[in-house]
Amino acid sequence: MDKAKLDALRQKYTTARGGDIFDPHFARVAAQVLVDPEQRKWPFADVATFVGAPYRQVKDDADFVGLDCALVGVPMDLGVTNRTGARLGPRAVRAVERIGPYEHVLKRAPLGEISVADIGDVPMRSRFDLASCHADIEAFYKRIRTAGVIPLSVGGDHSITLPIMRALGAGRPLGMVHIDAHCDTSGEYEGTKFHHGGPFRQAVLDGVLDPERCIQIGIRGAAEYLWEFSVDSGMTVIHAEEIDGMGIPAVIEKAQQVVGDGPVYITFDVDGLDPAFAPGTGTPEVGGLTPREAQAILRGLVGLDIVGGDVVEVAPQYDASTVTAQAAAQMLFTLLCLVSIRKAG
Repeated sequence: MDKAKLDALRQKYTTARGGDIFDPHFARVAAQVLVDPEQRKWPFADVATFVGAPYRQVKDDADFVGLDCALVGVPMDLGVTNRTGARLGPRAVRAVERIGPYEHVLKRAPLGEISVADIGDVPMRSRFDLASCHADIEAFYKRIRTAGVIPLSVGGDHSITLPIMRALGAGRPLGMVHIDAHCDTSGEYEGTKFHHGGPFRQAVLDGVLDPERCIQIGIRGAAEYLWEFSVDSGMTVIHAEEIDGMGIPAVIEKAQQVVGDGPVYITFDVDGLDPAFAPGTGTPEVGGLTPREAQAILRGLVGLDIVGGDVVEVAPQYDASTVTAQAAAQMLFTLLCLVSIRKAG
């Protein structure tokens, strides 16, 4: 061993404490979590919030002032076709500790770069009425859009994305990057078209989603026959089985090409991940993405004009290990990093 190098390391680090960080970039990140050079903020203390963001109560529109990004819970799962429980998703994702503060690939520490707050859950009038819940969600996100704030949401089932898109896409149809096992473009069943299997068909028909600027990634399973609307309308569909052959860089390039320069919404259904990594969801499908593949795709979306995003379909009661909520929280943090890049540069 090089004795001179060892002596230099001893001189620099022997008396250094955990918070004595010499790299200026890392020191700025550490300042977000260190109380002093010997004590870190306890990850298991205080009220749980999404990715450890500060909580801000929103009573009126003035409470949005100064916010760049709002983290929002949408605890509603009246649109599920089989296993319920995604209404508990926001609570489970908030309970995940030690997400962030730093994203080492994107080199971002978003909570110190832009103004972010967990603003709680969308207030909804009825726990029993799907249409009423959708109306309340749309009204709440119209307020967020009017305030000029970018919302990142945690569901809830995937039907929540329709009213969010109605609010964010009115007058400016959105593009979409959609990671999921299912296209979610099927039609009306049993008297309703507002279930979690069809939000994007309805969003296109409502004029708030531009199908030519939509890409759906990770699609698989036995319900392919229900999704002809995706192809008919001009959406780009990449099946899970195609990803290995294409390679992640090609998937990212295709996504960037499809959505282009206009406003984009990113929606991440945890069943896009293989159930080995995300068993806690209502409609698991084997053969899905790994979390590392999903993170790589999201990281590749740098530069898009992101106006909102969500992570949905976490149903924690089917996963005693909590790995589904862990994965969801990490994807939410990656989305937050993308927003911070857009807002802070």
